[in-house]
Amino acid sequence: MKLQKQDVQIAKLIDLETNRQKTTLQMIASENHCSPAVREALGSHLTDKYAEGYPGKRYYGGNQFIDKVEQLCIDRAKKLFGVEHVNVQPHSGSPANAAVYVATCAPGDPVMGLALPMGGHLTHGTKVSFGGKFFNAVQYGVDEKTHLLNYDAVEKMAREHKPKLMWVGATAYPRIFDWEKLGEIADSVGAYLVADIAHIAGLVAGGAHPSPVPFVHIVTTTTHKTLRGPRGAMIMVTAKGLKKDAELPKKIDKAVFPGLQGGPHENAIAAIAVCLKEASTPAFKKYAKQIVKNAKTLAEELKKYGFNLVSGGTENHLMVIDLRNLPHRQAGKSITGAEAQDLLESAGISINKNSIPFDPAGPFKPSGLRMGTAAITTRGMKEPQMRQIAGWINEVISNHSVAPKIAQEVKKLCKKFPLPK
Repeated sequence: MKLQKQDVQIAKLIDLETNRQKTTLQMIASENHCSPAVREALGSHLTDKYAEGYPGKRYYGGNQFIDKVEQLCIDRAKKLFGVEHVNVQPHSGSPANAAVYVATCAPGDPVMGLALPMGGHLTHGTKVSFGGKFFNAVQYGVDEKTHLLNYDAVEKMAREHKPKLMWVGATAYPRIFDWEKLGEIADSVGAYLVADIAHIAGLVAGGAHPSPVPFVHIVTTTTHKTLRGPRGAMIMVTAKGLKKDAELPKKIDKAVFPGLQGGPHENAIAAIAVCLKEASTPAFKKYAKQIVKNAKTLAEELKKYGFNLVSGGTENHLMVIDLRNLPHRQAGKSITGAEAQDLLESAGISINKNSIPFDPAGPFKPSGLRMGTAAITTRGMKEPQMRQIAGWINEVISNHSVAPKIAQEVKKLCKKFPLPK
């Protein structure tokens, strides 16, 4: 009510966005719905406090309670993921990954990562990002036929280029990584191995996806997505990382502050602590497993309608549809990922256009669609709803004119499965 009196325009826009989320299906794979408790911490008085430095060593006074908040967040992350050191101050995933570069490499050092068009992340060595601009980055890919990671090719590339740093992680790879094999490859060339689990952190925490912790030196993650927290990030050092470099925790911390950031957002850190507590519960483990069940059901149903999926399916929370060979093209015309994204949004289904491996089209009109099940699983939806949603996607793509009718059906479903209260 105070916002309504102070700033009517912003209050109205917030109400409109809240209503959009309430009445439509949020199926962008990097999105989720956090709990009211997380949002309460995020909007607390902690947002008013400067806290440059780390617990027990700040550059401002008045941090006796802030120190406890941040240390509690650190301790919860260490316990949940089974790691030796955690920095919870990065503002988001890209700054966290930048800090890893700063901590482990010098400009020009060789680095490796999964190519963005193959499902990788922008920060893992793409030429337009800092990883590609300031380091000698080479990119590995997936098999052209199976769309699965080619571990032999990764090993060959590592032996040829001898990277100082190897990234493993993705934004659009629907399969489980062989962490042990990747650890062996990194060890064979003396590289730091980083698992960027931004998309799968909640699945790892909930036991629905194998953990990389025993096989890598560093783990980075965002704290929203499947972990279902606020927007933020963490950098974790494993026992294997400490064994490789006893100074690694200090290097990470110095890279974050003062290397790349000033004052941490302690309100976000408190909200991260809340989500980590939630993620340690049996209910969250059940939730994580349901995400995967829902994704597999949705994928199988889409395949029944003739949709081609990158890699043939999914083992995590997301899938990527290859739209090029749809057997039910309207009026004999194919549809691009951008067109399908807009069309499905008009039907109340929010997903995103996405490149597919070896995509002949450009990034602005790619041939694929990416979708995930984390947010709709948070609302309580299960396998029957996945079958219903797959049918709607098929109807809308097959016959564009039905989008308004489907939008009304989506609203009815959303009313049965409200946002977290």
